[in-house]
Amino acid sequence: MLGNFSYYNPTKLYFGSESLNYLNNELPKYGKNVLLVYGGGSIKKNGIYDEIINILKANNKNVFEDYGVMPNPTIEKLYEGCRRLLDAKADLILAVGGGSVVDYAKALSVSAYSKEDPWQKYYIEFKEPDNKIVPVGVVLTMVGTGSEMNGGAVITNPKENLKIGHVFGEDVFPKFAILNPKYTYSVPHYQMIAGIFDTMSHILEQYLSGDDDNTSDYIMEGLMRSLIHSSLIAVKEPENYEARSNIMWIATWALNTLVAKGKPTDWEVHMIGQAIGAVTNATHGMTLSAVSIPYYKLIMPYGLKQFAKLGRNVFNIAKKDDNEAAKLAIDSLNKWMKEIGVVLNISELGVTRSMFDKIVDATFLNESGYKKLTRKDIYAILEDSL
Repeated sequence: MLGNFSYYNPTKLYFGSESLNYLNNELPKYGKNVLLVYGGGSIKKNGIYDEIINILKANNKNVFEDYGVMPNPTIEKLYEGCRRLLDAKADLILAVGGGSVVDYAKALSVSAYSKEDPWQKYYIEFKEPDNKIVPVGVVLTMVGTGSEMNGGAVITNPKENLKIGHVFGEDVFPKFAILNPKYTYSVPHYQMIAGIFDTMSHILEQYLSGDDDNTSDYIMEGLMRSLIHSSLIAVKEPENYEARSNIMWIATWALNTLVAKGKPTDWEVHMIGQAIGAVTNATHGMTLSAVSIPYYKLIMPYGLKQFAKLGRNVFNIAKKDDNEAAKLAIDSLNKWMKEIGVVLNISELGVTRSMFDKIVDATFLNESGYKKLTRKDIYAILEDSL
């Protein structure tokens, strides 16, 4: 492994079908006022809301609510949440939902007491918090983002056609996260497969970088093999506990900072996907799936050795020639994507050529991948994705 690094993850995980019971262990650590953050109300239909409210009341908490968090949380919603949090004098933010709800909760935790505009401070200038941070706890109901065990918080500014993620430090990581695989059963099929691909994309963004013999690669290869296996079961049997529990666990470890150690990482697929999301408001995982194959075809010659390793160690391609093994790796990835049914073209997300300029303008160009992309490259990827 190359580089020098430290590793610490402060989030405590509770996993399994009875994991919500452990909320009773965590609540006494915080003050009386809890801000319950959730999305459009599905947790009320499936009974999770009532379970959580009963536990909060049993622990003598004053419950305040911030609901209606959208799939791509906006800066206006964040401003609204800040007002709710301050009015409640919340001692804990309890996020119940998927990655968007958790991302929003973390953004809220650092923004409410900021003396500066949070969009400008955190998403334009990328400053770190210098004010009070309200602790966040999580009850996860949809998997894919890994947000339950990291410091990432993505917020969208529709007026500026920008969707930007800020990866905060360990002080912003959720203090605890409760992961019950059964809570993911009610997630619509489209959202389930989007989350599965989001997980795969997180792993690939880290795996397809560098070319040294890296222990992190071996871990990621195991995660990818397990994800492919379990996803093919889950799309046919959505309530297969073994498959859904594996997917939930993989999603967490895909982006809790562990497998990034010793890796330069890439993240250009996410930059393009987030730009598409900012313009179309499309589902995040599908914006990634729609551009991944064209992107990997473009950069494959520059990271040939690693792509060949992906083919041999994940897709069982027994080819001695690196070029052939690398090409077959992309073909195999594409085949799996078709099998689970994710979006493969940006036109399915409503993208037209007339939107290309806005998407390109909103795409951050990273320097850590195998090839530093130009604006011309982004146009080519969009054209190939159409």
